[in-house]
Amino acid sequence: MDLNQQVRSYWEQGPCGTDKGIVGELEPLSLEWFEQIEAHRYAVEPFIHSAVQFTRHHGKTMLEVGVGAGTDHLQWARAGCVCHGVDLTEAAIETTRARFALYGLQSALQRFDAETLPYADATFDLVYSWGVIHHSEDPARIIAEIHRVLKPGGRFIGMIYGRRSPAVFKLWARYGLLRGRPWRSFADIVWHHMESIGTKSYTPAETSGLLGAFRSCAIRPIMTSYDLASWPAWIGRLFPERWGWFITFDAAK
Repeated sequence: MDLNQQVRSYWEQGPCGTDKGIVGELEPLSLEWFEQIEAHRYAVEPFIHSAVQFTRHHGKTMLEVGVGAGTDHLQWARAGCVCHGVDLTEAAIETTRARFALYGLQSALQRFDAETLPYADATFDLVYSWGVIHHSEDPARIIAEIHRVLKPGGRFIGMIYGRRSPAVFKLWARYGLLRGRPWRSFADIVWHHMESIGTKSYTPAETSGLLGAFRSCAIRPIMTSYDLASWPAWIGRLFPERWGWFITFDAAK
């Protein structure tokens, strides 16, 4: 299998945020199951709302690349956006469809590899992708497609993983240092040991380069609970925000 096929195989087992450690024994696709997924997501990533500001985009035609379990996608619909979504997996598309049906909301959802988006040029006011494109074989190609389908002045809002972060350092200590292979790079560790095979991570400067075709781009690393877990609280308070595991961005075409 090529890399994207391997990535799809991994995520077809279940969208991000739907594992038993989060949902326990709740009935899959039930209202209670979805509400637990949503509660957990915004408990561990409370900054999503401030970074994205869903309600400021009322009435816009938007596309989400990588809908996952549909949690953020639901916020776009609640905010009054005209929603479209793609995902590499049937599992995510069917989960998000079931979620929208429960809430009486609508979105045009398709299973598609975002390296070739099925939309005409200048279709969307906004494209959103949170923690998704770094799993692709060719994130730069996805970004080029996103740029193509955005209208002039449209915005691309999202997040990719930051490489120089405490979260990655902990992975390196586990899979590099403690296994007698301290020479393994952070990039190699993330590629092989963070979620699906082939996961990529970036510095803020590399993120800026990826988004170089956009007219402007605001980049902000965020220190996350994944960075701070397992450290004494006093040590965690010393970590600068620029080391954050999540690199968020808001780019204008």
